[in-house]
Amino acid sequence: MSPSLYVHLLDLACGAFLLTGVLVLWRRDLAAIIRLFGLQGVALGLLIVVLGVHQGELEVVLLGVGVGALRAIVLPRLMGRALSAGEEGQEARPLVNVATSLLVAAVLAMLAYAISQPLVRLSPTPATQAVPIALTVLLVGFFVLVTRRRALSQVVGFLLMDNAVTAAAFLTASGVPLVVELGVSLDVLLAVLVLKVLTTRMRAAFGGTDLDELRELHD
Repeated sequence: MSPSLYVHLLDLACGAFLLTGVLVLWRRDLAAIIRLFGLQGVALGLLIVVLGVHQGELEVVLLGVGVGALRAIVLPRLMGRALSAGEEGQEARPLVNVATSLLVAAVLAMLAYAISQPLVRLSPTPATQAVPIALTVLLVGFFVLVTRRRALSQVVGFLLMDNAVTAAAFLTASGVPLVVELGVSLDVLLAVLVLKVLTTRMRAAFGGTDLDELRELHD
């Protein structure tokens, strides 16, 4: 792979990775949010594959394919099944409206850029220069986690953070050992499976998964 093609593909993958994370803040439809998470999984897999091809490491390429399949196919399907067709599939009352959320995302992007500059200056390569993107998605995921009311939306926020941590690991240190990445991926898969069981039981018992409504019921 030529250096120019490597930089172009890396920029493409990182741009798609960031865009899908920010668009989660724009959408309220839970099905659309799940699809955006799946697209981000494709971007993450592409990012890892590009790094693996550039480094000439088959293990990294295969790991990128596996991570992409898990984040783009398996987890979105599980979350899609957790989203009942009879339940309201909208974030009707997020704590922060869409316009403000997008402004917050811009502030978080500037904050991520400022925080990551010392790390980038240590090793100014095309990969490390994309670290601010991973950190931005991490902060956006945390913002989604604390401002959305639906349990499924909050899980997507957690998974965005997990994607960002994975991307940062590959961008800064050429990834993590295969056993560690597989262990983390299995933990995430287990968390989503538990979520599916819990949301099914919550809908059966209370008729929905809005956390504020459940708190009012408890009170």
